[in-house]
Amino acid sequence: MLALYGVYYVYSFVFLGQMSTKNVDLSFSGATSVGLRNFRLVLTDPLFWHALGNNMIFGAVQIAVALTLGFILAVTLASGVRFRRFFYVVFLLPSLIPLALFATVFGQMLQTDGGAINQTLRSAGLGALAQDWLGNEPSAYLALFILLTYLIGLPIMYYTSDLATANTSGLEAAMIDGASTPQLYRLILFPMMKGTHKTVILWVLLGSFRAFELVYFSTQTEPGGRTGITGTYIYNEMFPSAGGGQIGYAAAASLVVLVVAIAISAVNVLVSGGADVVPIHRNRSAHPAAPAFPR
Repeated sequence: MLALYGVYYVYSFVFLGQMSTKNVDLSFSGATSVGLRNFRLVLTDPLFWHALGNNMIFGAVQIAVALTLGFILAVTLASGVRFRRFFYVVFLLPSLIPLALFATVFGQMLQTDGGAINQTLRSAGLGALAQDWLGNEPSAYLALFILLTYLIGLPIMYYTSDLATANTSGLEAAMIDGASTPQLYRLILFPMMKGTHKTVILWVLLGSFRAFELVYFSTQTEPGGRTGITGTYIYNEMFPSAGGGQIGYAAAASLVVLVVAIAISAVNVLVSGGADVVPIHRNRSAHPAAPAFPR
């Protein structure tokens, strides 16, 4: 497996490196060397930095949702609420559905004419609230934030797996001492999940660079490309609406994004100390089927 993946990645990186220094279109014929010009053009393009900034914004929103709502829901479900298996399925299902399908359906709901949201508002006598959701920058960003919130299932599963085998002795002592539920969440449980927080943060940050389907099939980078990310930026350079694709330029942009993603991973590993990335709170004597979490 190591050899198989090694050949694939080495070939891909070498191919990107070669193409990034050339002026070449999708036909891959008549390529001419341009040196580092493509990299200079990428690094001086405001649209690229805006797209990279959107990656960070979407990642930050998803991290905030995962560390708050995801954490609270995971603890609540682990406390033994009724129908918790049903709720696990409900929260995890959006993460299992192909993102292209999920985003396409949501994008159709947001259409100005014929979209389910505007039709519902008009049917309820609230037609004044119907608007061009994708033509308005704040509402387009809000739509993507909602989509990202729907993908909370995997963070919940990360927290659930760690909570099932967590050492609950400190939690039980705090409950005996009369700690309130908010105090248990904030002072005991949240710090206890430190390793899981790091895993979730790294997963979300790197996932923001793979959110092409989510953005492209929902907002299609509207309005005016403002909601685009690096994935859609590279795609539009390869397959522009007019003219031939700039493969060399897209390859250079891909390498820059790759370096940023590797840097984020390296920083996360250095900050977390490497080994702490994987949750390690284990208690062999605990009963994972019924942890003593506050109800």
